[in-house]
Amino acid sequence: MNDSDPFSCYHPSIVGYRYFAVTWGIIVSLVGTSGNVLTVVAYALDKKLQTRFNLLIINLTLADILYCTFLQPFSVDSYLHLYWRSGETFCRVFGMLLFVSNSVSIINLCLIAVSRYILITNNKLFDRIFCKLGATLILLATWMAGFASFAPLWPVYVLVPKVCTCSFHRIKGRPYTTILMGFYFVVGLSCVGIFYLLIHLKVKSASKALDQYKLAKTKNTKSNASSDKSGVNSKFHDIELEDSGVDTAASSEIISEHVTSSKATVTSQSTDYVRSAPGTVSQPKDSGSDFKKVTRMCFVVFLFFVVSYIPFLLLNIFDAKNAAPQVLHMIAANLTWLNSCINPILYAAMNRQFRESYRRVFFLINSKFRGI
Repeated sequence: MNDSDPFSCYHPSIVGYRYFAVTWGIIVSLVGTSGNVLTVVAYALDKKLQTRFNLLIINLTLADILYCTFLQPFSVDSYLHLYWRSGETFCRVFGMLLFVSNSVSIINLCLIAVSRYILITNNKLFDRIFCKLGATLILLATWMAGFASFAPLWPVYVLVPKVCTCSFHRIKGRPYTTILMGFYFVVGLSCVGIFYLLIHLKVKSASKALDQYKLAKTKNTKSNASSDKSGVNSKFHDIELEDSGVDTAASSEIISEHVTSSKATVTSQSTDYVRSAPGTVSQPKDSGSDFKKVTRMCFVVFLFFVVSYIPFLLLNIFDAKNAAPQVLHMIAANLTWLNSCINPILYAAMNRQFRESYRRVFFLINSKFRGI
């Protein structure tokens, strides 16, 4: 490693590895840019995707685009030449934007988990928080928080040779950097995990209550069961009339909201709108299943984020004296790149509505090319 040049990350041990890093970086940049841009285009063209909840997905996508499209190519260049060629000022810009992108991603993961939990515990609160103005302010706040957190580190952004990337100086930024990393990566990600656990427990409790309700109902006499069924149908026929004219097709997998209580639930859906009535059960086909699928997809997105960052974080915590080989640090750092390109693949694999929207965008692009 060239200690005399602050922008060199050359070391004989990584000369061969850099070609793998460059190849991996190009793949991440291409897949991430195309996939995330495709997600934004699909959202813009498909009204069924344009829900308040999906605004959080799009905000997460924009953070990934910032990295894959605008920052990743500079990382690839620095690995290829084992040298930062873009100057001191842009090194600081790069370092700041890198952590802004990461912080916005973590905040969005928190908001996604919290919003899913609020949705099944107090849907009226969800409507108040995620109104048009509220959602806009929340999204702007995520970026403001990111810049407010990492802009003060401007003087200490430098090239970190062991990962060949511009970041904050490991010593000069303390204790502020330690507090930030602890807040975002420990407190923030732990918060996400806790809320997904609460969602799991809530849904499990509701499913158990629903099973008990169905079991009790089967024990009634035929005459009582017939009378009860008539009463329930009459009661919720009125509720359905109140919701007439709403595009219920838009409440498929993207944001099919499912509200449960300790007794049982009745769901009348539109795009991210739910109304419940305790003590009865009447819900659209597969609404509970759709809610679970969307929540499962969001949880998997969170898991990939955690898995991609754990090796890097642990290595930096336990290798404070930089005793580990430089190539090991680079491998751990390169694994974090996965987080910025994997989400569109997860959306396509785990969500029917996104998958269909992606197909429509591809069909539209193909049709335009054929027409040329």
